[in-house]
Formats: sequence, C-alpha cells, structure tokens
Amino acid sequence: MKLGKGWIAFLVILAVIIIDQVIKIWVKTHFYIGEDFRITDWFQLVFVQNNGMAFGMEMGPKLFLTIFRILAVIALIWVICRVRKRDWASVGFIVCLALITAGALGNIIDCVFYGVIFNDPAPYNVAVMFPEGGGYAPLLQGKVVDMFYFPLFSFYWPDWMPFVGGQNFLFFQPVFNFADSAITVGMILMIIFYSRHLSGDHHSPKEAEEN
Repeated sequence: MKLGKGWIAFLVILAVIIIDQVIKIWVKTHFYIGEDFRITDWFQLVFVQNNGMAFGMEMGPKLFLTIFRILAVIALIWVICRVRKRDWASVGFIVCLALITAGALGNIIDCVFYGVIFNDPAPYNVAVMFPEGGGYAPLLQGKVVDMFYFPLFSFYWPDWMPFVGGQNFLFFQPVFNFADSAITVGMILMIIFYSRHLSGDHHSPKEAEEN
C-alpha cells in the first residue's frame, strides 16, 4: 500500500518527536547540569538547558517564545495540510516541512511540560520525573534540553587581526538537540532542492493553466 504524503508527514513528525524526547528524558534523568561525556575528541554529550531558540540562542521573554513556537507549528501544520494534495508538492518537499515542524514541536514539548514534570536540582544531582514537590516552573515556561556538542576544530586568530587577534576560535560551539538537527536538516534540504517552491515558481502545467 502506497502511503499518501499526509501520512508520510505524520510518520516523520512522530518519529522525530519520539527520538527527540527519548534522548532528552534519558539525558535529563542520567546527567546533572553541566555534566559531559566524551565520545570522541570531536563529539561529546553535554547536558545544558536554555530558555531561548535553537542552539541555545536567547530572544525575548520565555512565555513569548513558547507562544511563538506554538503559533509557528500551527502555521506549519496548516501549510502541510494545504499543500499535501498539490501536484507540485513532492514527497521530499513534504518531508522537509515535516522535519521543520517536528523539530519545532519537539522543543515546544520541553517548554510546555518539562517545568511541570521535572525538578531542576543543582549539580551533582540528576532530575527526577514527577517529583513529589512539583516541577521547577509553571506550564509553558520549561527549559529546552540540549546535549550534542561537536568541537570539530579550533585555532588562534593572527595577532594582527583587529578585534579578534590572538583569541581562540572554536568550531562548532553551540550545544543542540535532535529537534534542532531536524529543523536544520529540513531547512538546508529545502533551500538546496526546493527553493523554487519557496519562490512560488512551483505550479504544475495543469495548475498554471488554471491560474
């Protein structure tokens, strides 16, 4: 049986959310804040939390960010529902939209529920799920869990360079999660392979005639 594009989008979103939440819950209940585990010289697990956007960026009040994320996901789901039956909307394009939607939704779950269902102890204690004393924050104001850290390489800027001369530069510094990865992959693939859809130049011959 051939799956429709709507079902494919649903399965991609479901898979990303499950993987993302399993990793986050495992890290949160096995690592204390700031704890790291070195897998290789260029790949580590580091448990950090943030109040902001993807890759730990900060942008505006916490409640505003959560509401913004929710509205963005509603808009993305509406777009998927609207375009899934269009001839020009390929499976790949729908998968890209689903990856972005799933990534945003994965981080929304942290913001909406984690403050209620987890405590947030100081090092060297790990978090407890459904603690007796209640969570660490109200609904909609939880923190996003990040853990993937890839310090691929570093170097020192030449002394003669203005502002940064003599300083160490490390690539890649941000700590991120699986949901962030889904958003990034979805956006990169969309820009590389489906930029014509974003520009509006995507009508099939039949649709072009109708327009």
